[in-house]
Amino acid sequence: MRVIVIGGTGHIGSYLVPKLVSAGHDVVCVSRHKGKIFNKNVVWQSVEHIEVDRTEAESEGNFGAHIRKLQGEVVIDLICFTLDSATMIADALLGQVKHFIHCGTMWVHGSSEKVPTTEDQKRKPFGTYGISKAAIEAELLTMHRQKGFPVTILHPGHIAGPGRMPINPAGNVNPDIFVKLALGQEVVLPNLGMETVHHVHVDDVAQSFIRAIENPKQAIGESFHIVSEQALTLRGYANAVAAWYGHEAQLTFQPWDVWKKGASPEDAKLTWDHIAHSPNGSIEKAKTLLKYRPRYASLQAVLEAIRCYAIQENIEVLKLKKSNYET
Repeated sequence: MRVIVIGGTGHIGSYLVPKLVSAGHDVVCVSRHKGKIFNKNVVWQSVEHIEVDRTEAESEGNFGAHIRKLQGEVVIDLICFTLDSATMIADALLGQVKHFIHCGTMWVHGSSEKVPTTEDQKRKPFGTYGISKAAIEAELLTMHRQKGFPVTILHPGHIAGPGRMPINPAGNVNPDIFVKLALGQEVVLPNLGMETVHHVHVDDVAQSFIRAIENPKQAIGESFHIVSEQALTLRGYANAVAAWYGHEAQLTFQPWDVWKKGASPEDAKLTWDHIAHSPNGSIEKAKTLLKYRPRYASLQAVLEAIRCYAIQENIEVLKLKKSNYET
């Protein structure tokens, strides 16, 4: 099939596009520029690249028309963040595309209440990102019910793997946490460290899009969580990372109002976002309907990301050998 991937040179796209080509699809990658591809692969030579600035095209009211002209049977949108953007492209593709797959987020749920969270639980999003993504999901699924728009929505958790610093055991992306755990130094976690994070390897995210394409009857009109088999508590996560380096984690805990004063504003903001959500998603629906089978546990996804980061930044203390860890 002819598959259009919007935002195909980003982290997910860098893993997804080669899978699509290997599966025999004719792939068109739409992006602002070719950019840095995280996952280099010779199959990129067979991919058609179309350069379009989405923001500019949307301001001119013609981004949907650009995508429509490409005549894709399947359109995958990895970079839609506002309701207006979603409505514009969905209206343009209505009646033409056979399958439209939108990349959502676990943030549509807001704070976890019943865990593991299932896709049919009532949405209570907060924050601009979560609220916007929930609105997009609601609108696209309404278009499916009322007009037959063939949409599938995939909700990844914290995407990890080579090419991106993973959310750390303190709920932010400061690499110093990993360094301290590697050295056996004290790490201070907010509250009791019992909040959760739910990672997913970027390769498993790419897998989910392939599974949706392969199972359109089960996928269309539905949304799915795309995460690893299990979420991690912050303290459990910290203990596992320290063990990779032969240490017992030296953890202390502070109430949130105290903890945030010792962090940078950026770290505190990101940590609050993660502990306030504390995602813990069920993947039973994706496993049953899409045949989604994550290859990586949360810790394995984090491990690959850390090892890649250590090599790129030449941080010796973080360079793990396979004999040093178990996941």
